[in-house]
Amino acid sequence: MAGMDISTENRLNDMPNHIEEGDILSLLQWYMDSGVDETIDDLPQDWFELSRSLTQKTTPKSPSPTGQSGIIPKKIAPLASKMVSIEHIVQDAARLAASCNSLSELNDVIKSFNGCSLKNIATNTVFSDGNPDSDIMVIGEAPGVDEDRYGKAIIGKNGQMLDRMFKAIGLSRENDFYLTNILPWRPPGNRKALAEEITICLPFIRRHIELFNPKTLILLGGISANSLINSDLGITRLRGKWLEYDLCGKTIPVRPLFHPAYLLKQPKAKADTWKDLLEIKAKIGEETNKKSGKKSGKKTE
Repeated sequence: MAGMDISTENRLNDMPNHIEEGDILSLLQWYMDSGVDETIDDLPQDWFELSRSLTQKTTPKSPSPTGQSGIIPKKIAPLASKMVSIEHIVQDAARLAASCNSLSELNDVIKSFNGCSLKNIATNTVFSDGNPDSDIMVIGEAPGVDEDRYGKAIIGKNGQMLDRMFKAIGLSRENDFYLTNILPWRPPGNRKALAEEITICLPFIRRHIELFNPKTLILLGGISANSLINSDLGITRLRGKWLEYDLCGKTIPVRPLFHPAYLLKQPKAKADTWKDLLEIKAKIGEETNKKSGKKSGKKTE
């Protein structure tokens, strides 16, 4: 996101002499939450002229004939050699994700991964929340302000709405479900995740699903659903039905839901969500009956 035209020097001069360090930190945090990731001087800068100037300074002179005219001095390394393509970044992410054999290992790998630029401006890497020993996995889109600040998935107003939704069918994040996001880092200004960012992070979320091994997968919002079930349909057309996710050769039931953030803005959609929640409750009941039937040695119809 482009920076705002803020003169840091003028702003500091306008501050009262008694300003506290905490006030400065609060101001900086406010800028970060608003999506500001750079400051720009009040005076215009001719970036084209600056680029030409730098090019002239770094362009090497033709070497004098020494019998080694085809050799490029080591100190003149082409910038292109330092560029890494998205394909290579995704391959690296996939390799790292595949090397993980536990959720804690995956968490450590994601924290040390530097292939996504969102990490550079995020406060925290947001890995998960909820019960890692449960059977239900809930996947959102990307961390927001509260998630970024505290490092937990789907909290704040959205998390409170989600907790109320699941409490209505007798489920809690402490006992019954586990939460994560497609992206582990917050996009600046809560903007929509870019396709490039999702592509880079997909190997991590797919490995996350494999390691958690859920019995039921719940996808919040269109980005989550489209990313994991390869569909171009909007969430309004995806919700209301059970889909499938291929997990290491077996299929698990998937239920797309409206994101809590959408429900807070569009309360009329709560009626459809309630129907979805009742079907989720029924599906969980079926799985529970199957499990109890296996334990008792009885067949379930």
